[in-house]
Amino acid sequence: MMATLIMYLEYSFVRYALIVGVLIALCASLLGVTLVLKRFSFIGDGLSHVAFGAMAIAGVLNLTNDMLLIMPVTILCAILLLRTGQNAKIKGDAAIAMISVGALALGYLLMNKFSTSSNVSGDVCSTLFGAMSILTLTAGEVWLCLILSIVVVIIFILFYNKIFAVTFDENFSKATGVKSDAYNLMIAVITAVIIVLAMNLVGSLLISALIIFPALSAMRLFRSFKSVTICSAIISVVCAFSGMIIAMLAGTPVGSTIVAADAVVFGICCIVGAVTGGIRK
Repeated sequence: MMATLIMYLEYSFVRYALIVGVLIALCASLLGVTLVLKRFSFIGDGLSHVAFGAMAIAGVLNLTNDMLLIMPVTILCAILLLRTGQNAKIKGDAAIAMISVGALALGYLLMNKFSTSSNVSGDVCSTLFGAMSILTLTAGEVWLCLILSIVVVIIFILFYNKIFAVTFDENFSKATGVKSDAYNLMIAVITAVIIVLAMNLVGSLLISALIIFPALSAMRLFRSFKSVTICSAIISVVCAFSGMIIAMLAGTPVGSTIVAADAVVFGICCIVGAVTGGIRK
């Protein structure tokens, strides 16, 4: 098994996949804690379906670089979700469901009617569940992911206190002069960027797992925001790395294997947290 793993690591596309997978998992875990605490976990589902629809449109238009369409459309919808969610007539969960289902249906319709591939079902399945598309990344896509991931981490570190304030008590943060709307907008935009990057890793339908599972696992063990965030990042990176290694050795789908690893770790954390009562730090 070790010999097989060493042989795989000799290929550049495997190393690219591991680097990108770890970076995406790290970024998703940082934002995941905030989104879970703000009860906005399913924004990942909504934006991933929007990205799926944008990808289908890019395919119909035969764009050589579909990221030029997918990224701005997803960011725009993230802003729209944020604004619509504050509307008394359309609550946040209803807005997410509306945009999510609409984008998913439109994307499948376009792929079914205008696809140039002879295996439409296979293309849709690959896009929704990730398949092995993470192993087809180019050096340019790896650099793009690296740059965007560094930007996300730097922003999170620089605005950590503001994000903390907006996450736990938005009304109080507004009263103290914090521009909560601006920071909520920043969180929505960063989430959209992470969603687009994660599509190649776990697919459109499984992206929420990268956001939710590590955060909930860490919350079973720790209580403070800082400790939960650090633990969530560690769990997410370990699960993503081990999931990709297992997928390569066992020949299983990458996205599903990573999510399964996250689910197993969540179960373990639940048991440990129930036995110890959580670590009060």
